[in-house]
Amino acid sequence: MTDPAVRTPPVPQTTPGGFRAMMSGFPTGVCIVTCTALDGTPRGMTCSSLCSVSVAPPTLLVCLRDGSPTLRGILDSGRFAVNLLHDGAREAAELFASGDPRRFQLLPWEQPPGTAGPHLVRDAHTVADCDVALTQKMGDHVTVFGEARDIRQQQPRPPLLYGLRQFRSWSAA
Repeated sequence: MTDPAVRTPPVPQTTPGGFRAMMSGFPTGVCIVTCTALDGTPRGMTCSSLCSVSVAPPTLLVCLRDGSPTLRGILDSGRFAVNLLHDGAREAAELFASGDPRRFQLLPWEQPPGTAGPHLVRDAHTVADCDVALTQKMGDHVTVFGEARDIRQQQPRPPLLYGLRQFRSWSAA
């Protein structure tokens, strides 16, 4: 039983800035989610909201800003690629976070036949080609669940991390 004389202090309302600050203290890996729009245009954006969901079937999720051209391309095509970035890919992460419309002209990529989206051949250590299994809108983002149909390890290198609003390399220490 709770003592009525003991009061819990009020919890301040969470602001977007406060939430971002909290999440910046939770380091995560960095990927670039890509797809090919129905008109053949490559699309892509930097994403740190990536999570494994299931091993059987192999499923992951990514959270993408509602209204982004990349999300529109994924929803239209039903497919996407997750490019897991290695520790030397900071420039690619920054470029794809910037919204620069020339991003696919400024770094090497390829899309082998049958794949779900562009593969960043210089910047990704692993690429997973996924089919959309489910989507769920929450606030200003959409969670896209993807079944991994093909996984290609391109370069055995340590992953790029993002935390405290900075890109960092994985430390062996």
